Amino acid sequence: MPIYHTLGQVPPKRHTAMRKPDGGIYSEQLVGHEGFTGTSALLYHVHPPTTVKSVRKLRDLVWEADDDQTLKHRHFRTAQLPKGGSPTLDRTPLLFNADIGMLYVEPDEQDAHFYRNAQADEVVYVAKGQGTLETQYGDLPYREGDYVVIHRGIMHRWKLDLSKPSKFLVMESRGHVRWPKRYRNEFGQLLEGAPYSERDIRRPTELRTHDEMGDFPILIKQFDALNEYVLDHHPFDVVGWDGYFYPWIFNIHDFEPIVGRVHQPPPVHQTFQGDGFVICSFCPRPYDFGENAIPAPYNHSNVDSDEVIFYASEEFMSRKGIEFGSITHHPDGIPHGPHPGRYEASIGQKFTNELAVMMDSFRPLKVAKAVRPSEDESYHRSWIEAQHARVAAAGNGGAASPQPSVALPLTD
Repeated sequence: MPIYHTLGQVPPKRHTAMRKPDGGIYSEQLVGHEGFTGTSALLYHVHPPTTVKSVRKLRDLVWEADDDQTLKHRHFRTAQLPKGGSPTLDRTPLLFNADIGMLYVEPDEQDAHFYRNAQADEVVYVAKGQGTLETQYGDLPYREGDYVVIHRGIMHRWKLDLSKPSKFLVMESRGHVRWPKRYRNEFGQLLEGAPYSERDIRRPTELRTHDEMGDFPILIKQFDALNEYVLDHHPFDVVGWDGYFYPWIFNIHDFEPIVGRVHQPPPVHQTFQGDGFVICSFCPRPYDFGENAIPAPYNHSNVDSDEVIFYASEEFMSRKGIEFGSITHHPDGIPHGPHPGRYEASIGQKFTNELAVMMDSFRPLKVAKAVRPSEDESYHRSWIEAQHARVAAAGNGGAASPQPSVALPLTD
């Protein structure tokens, strides 16, 4: 995150004594990635962050792959997945490989523990809900449509607004999540042509320092297992920090779509860059405006990437089959594209209100066994079934429906 930020008290020089009112010294801690060469932040604690009273392994967190590895297009309905529980401990795995994992949770409980993912950056898309992400760096209020970016190793706790339902799509990245390189100049500043600017990025703005002693459990995900560390003090005892490594938020409605005379390829919707994957945002926008332009996507075969789309609104330029919270997985090796009738029906359309999050991975994804109960088993036949329906309607002398029985939004 190439924006310098600071909150609270920090000494004028790094690695020099900052005195407490009683004459003691605040404990300095460097937090960052890629050793001492990546982005980092310096935090100043009331108590050393190393005073651990006890440790224990709670359980393994191994994602099981579906036994059925048949190459086919797949559709899952998150509305049919388990509901409730913790925002950190009750996530259902959906798809995964060595670079990226996608999970889903509809939490309804406040976590008493603090949480740290020590093996992955997290990008949490808030499909529904609001609240506050509490961190050592300060509070980050979040709302519907937010991408909450929590870099690896950042301790936090979700404080849910329980008056509203919460639905989180979670993406865990082994690598560092960042802005796409093509949006930045050599100094790290976002370019004028980028689809968002630094003004759209929300950073912690209120630092609350807790000086409390007791037993404070921290649950840490590392080596595909959950471990419990109990500190002898409240972990949010930071009096100040500065640097480039901290949690931040970008809202999908602040993404400025790039449109053209003819259909633009999905990379124009890219929002984040990771190691082995990208995340894109499909937002309300005008359609292509050139003469004879076809807004619907052309059939395509991404021969070295899987495409996953989470449908995040109830409005689509489509008909049946896809609902709020649907997830489609189009693996590499087979083509995909608009359902029969959508190509023709899109001509002359002026605008779309669709909202969707797409993740393209550059290595094949495995389907998690836990998501199988929510699968639409007939999805891979939806193209031919829609085509047969159109042919039958035409043969009976009726006009073929301009929309298919099952369709994707035009961004697919």
